[in-house]
Amino acid sequence: MKRQPITFWTTLFVTLVCVALVALDIERSWAARKVLLEQTERNATNLARAMSGQADDTLRGADTTLADLEERIETDGTGPRELRRLNGLMASHVRALRQLNGLSFYDETGRRLVSFLPQPHREASITDRDYFTYHQRRADDGLHIGKPVASRLTGAWVIPLSRRIDKPDGSFGGVVVATIDMRYFRDFYAGFDIGRHGAVALLSNDGTLLVRRPYRQEAIGTSIVRTPLYAAYTRVARTGIGEFRSSQDGQVRLNSYRPLQHYPLFVTAALSKEEVLAYWWRDTLIRTAGVLSLAALLALFGQRLVRQMRRRLQAEQELREARDALADLNATLEKLALQDGLTGLANRRQFDLSLGTELSRAARQATPLGLAMIDVDHFKAYNDHYGHSAGDDCLRAVARAIRQHTPKRAGDLAARYGGEEMTVLLPNTDEAGTGAVAEKMREAVEALRLPHAGSPLGIVTISGGVAAIVPRRGDDRAGVLVEHADRALYAAKDAGRNRVLRHEDAAAG
Repeated sequence: MKRQPITFWTTLFVTLVCVALVALDIERSWAARKVLLEQTERNATNLARAMSGQADDTLRGADTTLADLEERIETDGTGPRELRRLNGLMASHVRALRQLNGLSFYDETGRRLVSFLPQPHREASITDRDYFTYHQRRADDGLHIGKPVASRLTGAWVIPLSRRIDKPDGSFGGVVVATIDMRYFRDFYAGFDIGRHGAVALLSNDGTLLVRRPYRQEAIGTSIVRTPLYAAYTRVARTGIGEFRSSQDGQVRLNSYRPLQHYPLFVTAALSKEEVLAYWWRDTLIRTAGVLSLAALLALFGQRLVRQMRRRLQAEQELREARDALADLNATLEKLALQDGLTGLANRRQFDLSLGTELSRAARQATPLGLAMIDVDHFKAYNDHYGHSAGDDCLRAVARAIRQHTPKRAGDLAARYGGEEMTVLLPNTDEAGTGAVAEKMREAVEALRLPHAGSPLGIVTISGGVAAIVPRRGDDRAGVLVEHADRALYAAKDAGRNRVLRHEDAAAG
């Protein structure tokens, strides 16, 4: 694997730090946004819970009053004395319950028999009111919450609550009606901090808008049946929270909706998402600008640092290249000083150095050191017949064969000893092993079939003498080893050439 330069890691580090700063800022901002929206949802939920409880208590007080009046009318009857007593009872209830705008009792013809209103009023028929026709058609003794109406008696917008009055025979005997002034709810809702674009509302389960803040008179009594909010309330969950676009003003709000516990109404508390996130946006933009500025400064500093490092590394690289070039030049000069220019083998100087080194190593390790002395047969006659240029070619061909069959171990060395004589130094090799290597070289040269008119065999051949010793510490045996190999070489020549003899065989003969 390619090792990356320090500038790469420095650039990567600075980049990661900058990216980490920006990423952490984004993560922190997004987490803050999430927490803010969760807090807003909790606020909306708590607000809806408070509204639901207030509306439930308000309607329960009115409902209890109407139930009491219903029982008295059905029990005591509608005589003059009973109606006077009923009027006093209505007055006490209206004074006790702030939410009540008035109480009235109408007979089966829609004629008002008795009522108590805080303001003067005029006579008016209610036979066209939906709550009157509702009770007229249904023998239901429960509370009916009507759609908001403008009171014919006071002109104020009210929410009518009514109960059916039955005659002793069970037939329709009229209705008792309580009206709740919408200003009661509006005053209560005005106490909530819902921001500039928030909204709260009280609605019936059929989707009719009863009360809303911000107040718009034309919106009273309108239906929200075809809105996503109503769909979520009726088809998904009666209690919940969601993000909806208002059908009244088009604002997108986080809307919490909740039904009343005892009555077929529900409330919604909606806080503007845009308004809630406005501060978050300002804070995020300011902080992000600071983080980006810091990251930019860090990146600029890192860039300058990397540029300086690259310049330094470039200077160091140039110095290394100059040093390496000098080392290569020295190595080349040293190689030229230790290499034979004609054959490419080691020269006599390198042979002498290696021989001393390997003798010392063999003495320390008590291992044998082998040496082969090789000579081209009848080489003078070859030169006289073919010329010195051909003789040089012949020596190069023989050197290649010797080099190809020289083992590649550390310390193994083939060298030109002088003229047509060559040597092969083989550490950790006995005489038999050295002889085997030299024999392979002889066979390789013979296999070249180089023509030689001055040789009885008609081709170029070599003769070799091999010897091996196990030197002792402090005993310089280099001359002995060379002498033994040289004697074996001359014995091979005397025996007819084109052969390899070992020193021990030559000495025995």
